[in-house]
Amino acid sequence: MPSTILLRSAAAVVGSLALTVSLTACGGSSPTDSADSRGGEKVVTVYSADGLKSEKGDGWYDKVFADFTKKTGIEVKYVEGGSGEMVQRAVREKTNTQADVLITLPPFIQQADGKGLLQAYEPQGSDKVNGADKAPDGKWTSVVKNYFGFVYNKKELPEAPKTWEELLDAKYKGRLQYSTPGVAGDGTAVLIKSMHDFGGKEPAMEYLKKLQANNVGPSSSTSKLAPKTDKGELLVANGDVQMNFAQSKSMPNLGIWFPAKDGGKPTSFALPYAAGLVAKGPHSENGRKLLDHLLGEEAQKLVSEVGGGFPARTDVKPTDANAVELTKIMTGVEIFEPDWADMDKNLTGYVDAWKSATGS
Repeated sequence: MPSTILLRSAAAVVGSLALTVSLTACGGSSPTDSADSRGGEKVVTVYSADGLKSEKGDGWYDKVFADFTKKTGIEVKYVEGGSGEMVQRAVREKTNTQADVLITLPPFIQQADGKGLLQAYEPQGSDKVNGADKAPDGKWTSVVKNYFGFVYNKKELPEAPKTWEELLDAKYKGRLQYSTPGVAGDGTAVLIKSMHDFGGKEPAMEYLKKLQANNVGPSSSTSKLAPKTDKGELLVANGDVQMNFAQSKSMPNLGIWFPAKDGGKPTSFALPYAAGLVAKGPHSENGRKLLDHLLGEEAQKLVSEVGGGFPARTDVKPTDANAVELTKIMTGVEIFEPDWADMDKNLTGYVDAWKSATGS
């Protein structure tokens, strides 16, 4: 990654052979009836935002979970959904906690902390994670660095769109979609980036109101949008660099781009996968071991090579082909730092404003 990106990025923040739960990207599936069904101490349940597990079984989660099980004998049970969806589920289960580890995007990891879902734990290797990419009180730590972005269909659009305003063109009507703010992390990122690029909530909502004429409609999970874009059902959708780069390996028509305001530069912001130990989880000790493993050097070295993302540890500097290509993708993109404290405090208000503006 270019040094300018490393210096300027800041964020609060990204089946396996061991998995026994079959899931789709749009939602979760409950763990098996008993978390102790195979011996209690030999299981750990992870609730995660989508993007790091591959349907083909060759994603970063698939690899590191399988390695973890081989190393420890601990089975990983995995539940996947949108960032907000996973937090909401954990909230509903507070009186009967099911998850041991929660991995989600900002501002939902802060939201999870604010709702008392997380307990402090600083995994081995977290001292190598930038201070901006982890909670000062040890409640969460980024495990995969990532950036917000958009995708487009390279077959039908010879060049990527350049500006937000271009997306208002009639050719995008019914062929543009972004995931739901307040439910999906990348959907919430649409609000964050548009408010930054347009200079505030009101002008951003004015734009998103106009864009709604072309928008297909809500989607609880962002990962479903890339396949639609690759097939040409959509021309443009939102996403994030890690997930979309990994998907592009099997989706040849998928291209990554970053909208700019007319006359401005393309922008993005860090949107890492942040992991926290769930308070009162049924297998907290196993959760600690898994967090240690995710931040271990070997797992971090696989982030770009296997997962298509950026290592959370600053001392891990991959040089594989994916790492080189990811650097090129981010070249020329202006990285800004969202006010995560404001987003955590006012997220509901921003989402309500979006609903009002778009009639959603």
